[in-house]
Amino acid sequence: MGLKVCSFNVNSIRARKELILKWLQEKEKNIDILCLQEVKVQEELFPYKDFEEIGYKAVVYSQKAYNGVAVLLRRNIDHIIKGIGDEYFDQQKRVLSVKTGDLWIINVYAPHGDLRGEDKYYYKLDWYRRFSQFLKDNFSPEEKIIMVGDFNVAIEDKDVWNPELLKDSIGTMPEEREAFRNILNWGFVDCFRYLYPDKKQFTWWDYIGGAVWRDEGMRIDYILATKPVVEHLKDIYVDTWTRKRRKPTPSDHAPVIGLFEGIK
Repeated sequence: MGLKVCSFNVNSIRARKELILKWLQEKEKNIDILCLQEVKVQEELFPYKDFEEIGYKAVVYSQKAYNGVAVLLRRNIDHIIKGIGDEYFDQQKRVLSVKTGDLWIINVYAPHGDLRGEDKYYYKLDWYRRFSQFLKDNFSPEEKIIMVGDFNVAIEDKDVWNPELLKDSIGTMPEEREAFRNILNWGFVDCFRYLYPDKKQFTWWDYIGGAVWRDEGMRIDYILATKPVVEHLKDIYVDTWTRKRRKPTPSDHAPVIGLFEGIK
């Protein structure tokens, strides 16, 4: 049995609802688990009913105007963890973990950060350290876990369109890459690089200057999996159908979709 999992930074569910519903009904009809980031709306105002009408149960952890994550499933929901268990960091709604059967789905919207030395730069690195501890305290790399989201880090130079131009900028700084690599080293595999070690594929393009049409982007959205899951990975791809359009207005990210076989 195949399991199709998607990560999509929608940059406001209100602004993108029409696009997402159109995409799910016309282009990607078989997504089993859809993880959204930057939904930017209070939990009670999330459009639950619209997604229920096409077969999804929604779990939402969000706030007004900023951040926010949601997991939409066509499967049973057996356990939910909202946040990372830290009062300070959980003021920003960034992590939602949902268990379905014996599979954990962890949906992440990591901080964007800022130039080196700015407050948001330190916040991002501190958040990564605390998130790493959350994983150690609550999960095991021996469990079946798929972790997805916008991590706001391009892990290697080949994950940006111009490594020289973007060197040491937000998302490519060595200390950011090290913070993200610590998450991988805990027990996750980057699914895209697992299947496509050398392929150039981006997930985010600036709105300005038609960057998407020149493919001047970055790969900052990931599907990660623990070893018990990654062996079931059959394919992973970025669907630019939602990005390369003017109406309905696109997000600046494109969805990343992973297909796993033999996962119950």
